Amino acid sequence: MHTHSRETQSSLTPDLALEILKEGNERFMKNLKANRNLLQQVNETSKGQFPFATILSCIDSRTSAELVFDQGLGDIFSIRIAGNILNEDILGSMEFATKVMGTKIIVVLGHTKCGAIVGACNHVEMGNLTTLLNKIQPAIYNEKVTTENRNGSNEAFVKNVTELNVFLTIDRIKRESPIIAELEQQGAIKITGALYDVENGRVNFF
Repeated sequence: MHTHSRETQSSLTPDLALEILKEGNERFMKNLKANRNLLQQVNETSKGQFPFATILSCIDSRTSAELVFDQGLGDIFSIRIAGNILNEDILGSMEFATKVMGTKIIVVLGHTKCGAIVGACNHVEMGNLTTLLNKIQPAIYNEKVTTENRNGSNEAFVKNVTELNVFLTIDRIKRESPIIAELEQQGAIKITGALYDVENGRVNFF
């Protein structure tokens, strides 16, 4: 598997970037890793990087974007934070990744059985974690399907909140970053959401 260069990166369309991620996840699920020489990729990326994707995912130890999408060194910008929440620093990182570095797709990747989502559903308060979990509250508020047991022990409720959190994050990216919104309107990038299933390794794109 080749290391991305300026030429290969610039030749990719957003749709093709999405297909590369989908194909990588299929390989991951079948335990068929692409043939890569990581040390060679260290050398090839030593003077520059040309990643094709920007992925916002959770810090959960089971959800490494490089692994679940079977990507190598220099392929993706990986932004990781509990609950795959959004703030100004993350938005700035995304703007750098897309406008400056030329990635073709932004993926907001949630996952099943997310501890941050469960904590937010249970209204956990603990130090600085309180501020982080508060950013998930809009997804809880917007979940109108569940009328009983609206807490972290209700798996269906947690899954609904997890998906809503992804959608609301995408909405915020477009609303709060004119730079990214313009790139999407121009067709230069795609912004999409997905959910990783910790039980089988599959990424389901929305």
